[in-house]
Amino acid sequence: QVQLVESGGGLVQPGWSLRLSCAASGSIFSINAMGWYRQAPGKQRELVAAINSGGNTNYADSVKGRFTISRDNAKNTVYLQMNSLKPEDTAVYYCNAGVKLRWGAPYTEYWGQGTQVTVSS
Repeated sequence: QVQLVESGGGLVQPGWSLRLSCAASGSIFSINAMGWYRQAPGKQRELVAAINSGGNTNYADSVKGRFTISRDNAKNTVYLQMNSLKPEDTAVYYCNAGVKLRWGAPYTEYWGQGTQVTVSS
């Protein structure tokens, strides 16, 4: 069993920063891609940023230049540094990871429980 536990969400004013963390634990052989998604009320869940095991990243156009994704492979942890936050960044942010449980097994996708980020004055 694998668990992804997010932390770091909260209520901030426009222009402020937040750093989200997501730690994967459990019976993990290896992790491929890790990413952050978000879902605002009444909207579909969307990709915010992703990073593969080699450190290659991709971002949604709406967050390029403001958000930075990184990972610590030794800790099975992914981070999302969010700067210059805007009210439209308000959403529940979910962590995602592709996890291999043993050698030869396929990668299985896991999700965290979500953390609320609210940007409001």
